[in-house]
Amino acid sequence: MDIKSNAKTQKKPNKGMMTSNTAKSIDNNVLFSVIIPTYKRNSDLMECLGCLQSYFTDSSDDEMRNNMEVIVSDDAGDIELRRLIEQRYPWCRYEIGPARGPAANRNHGASRAMGEWIVFTDDDCLPQPGWLNAYAELESQYDVMEGRTTAEGIRRRIDEECPTNETGGYLWSCNFAIRRNAFNDLRGFNEGFPAAAMEDVELRKRIDKSQYRVVYVPRAIVHHPWRTRKGISFLKAKAKSIAICVNLHPEMENDFSLQKVFKKTLITLKTSLVYCIRNKTISGISRQLYLDIYLSASTWREVRKMKSSQVSQGELLGLRD
Repeated sequence: MDIKSNAKTQKKPNKGMMTSNTAKSIDNNVLFSVIIPTYKRNSDLMECLGCLQSYFTDSSDDEMRNNMEVIVSDDAGDIELRRLIEQRYPWCRYEIGPARGPAANRNHGASRAMGEWIVFTDDDCLPQPGWLNAYAELESQYDVMEGRTTAEGIRRRIDEECPTNETGGYLWSCNFAIRRNAFNDLRGFNEGFPAAAMEDVELRKRIDKSQYRVVYVPRAIVHHPWRTRKGISFLKAKAKSIAICVNLHPEMENDFSLQKVFKKTLITLKTSLVYCIRNKTISGISRQLYLDIYLSASTWREVRKMKSSQVSQGELLGLRD
């Protein structure tokens, strides 16, 4: 299979997040630059990199190996992690991140990329065999490709969550590919959100408005683990992040009317109760219900507050110059 791209690249002026001082030029020999942002999850990262090892050791995949690179951007700046990567996975390039959160860390990794395509996954995810090959089969026809994200392991408590994507339309940052020129023109992820949330949703909004060609690739599979939901302090910041996103994209406002927020809360509560009945467990149910109600109420309040404050979109746009 010839994985070289013959697609037309974007001709828009590059307003990109990568300035002439930091951006790498595209290397015609590199098709995919895999970007993995990380922060103090060394054990998870080692498992993630282990899933990519076959691309560099399997002789049957020589073509892909010669057309890809892997970059880890570490917000912790951990010297021991760097040494560990050099010892176990010498094909992986280590970069010290900017320590400004996941969005900025992804942008930083992308700014060091040389490939025609930037492929994002997270340090706690497990890319499955054939992940990049599935993207390679369609890369000449599209500008953005989102893969399938499935839950890894068993959900042991009702207050655990996992960002699955079984049908497309989500563009979770743990599993998607975007042409580097398009990513630059969009100026990367918005770094202005107070919580590590909404940056991928907001990027998807800008992609849709820019009319890039997007496709869901169900065979590009990444497993994501179940994680215990974060607490109130995170939800406060997430509610503000949602409000910022709504301010940037006013067409979303109707989704956060009092009626729709109330309806979504009831659906969420019903889903939680059904899970408890089917699995014959109530572990985490009270915390789950409390967090659901708190997030719904906080989001509705923050969206109303943001609207009444008349904050300009320019003040909220955390894009790189």
